Amino acid sequence: MKKKAKMKKDLGSHYIRRVKPQIARAPWILRVTEHRDRPIPLFIIKERILPNQRTDTENLVAPRSILKERGLIYGQQQLRCLPVIRTALSRVCDNAGIPLELHQFLNSKRIAFRGNLPLDAEAGCKLALIFKLQERIRELDRVELIARRLDRFTREEAAYWHSRISTFGEAANRWAMAGMKVMLAGHPRDSNIESMLGNLRQRY
Repeated sequence: MKKKAKMKKDLGSHYIRRVKPQIARAPWILRVTEHRDRPIPLFIIKERILPNQRTDTENLVAPRSILKERGLIYGQQQLRCLPVIRTALSRVCDNAGIPLELHQFLNSKRIAFRGNLPLDAEAGCKLALIFKLQERIRELDRVELIARRLDRFTREEAAYWHSRISTFGEAANRWAMAGMKVMLAGHPRDSNIESMLGNLRQRY
């Protein structure tokens, strides 16, 4: 018990000292929270929209940046994607290039952390894609395959594909998401899903 208490204290100190100061300017935020209608914890990905990127500032004297929700994940889909989510978080660094070690906050079997984690552009775009593309997919192997293949994208590829599903209007965004689901994980009950997923798992 003492060891667990010390680890919790150390993680809390790390959050206050290294992680929390990054939140106000991070381009993306991962919020770990709870909602009474969904299994816990609930992960919500939010993008920071700067004042000059907003389209609703006409009557505002001094507009500020806002956080816009870009997707969420919970339950079995979240559990299958956790290895990829943790890997993405492990790559996030501060302005000096020093890893923030954010994956520590999601490392326990039962995730106790609740709060915000700052993300860079690469992690933010990748997680936003995963969270959106997994929607309405019942086959967990396809969900995991999408996550693992997305994690292999470069930062530029992730940013491009996120723009395709979020900035071209409702119909075009929906078509892009449908196309990406097939591109990354085939059609439901495709016989090649299991073997492709197995090959990717071996590389982690």
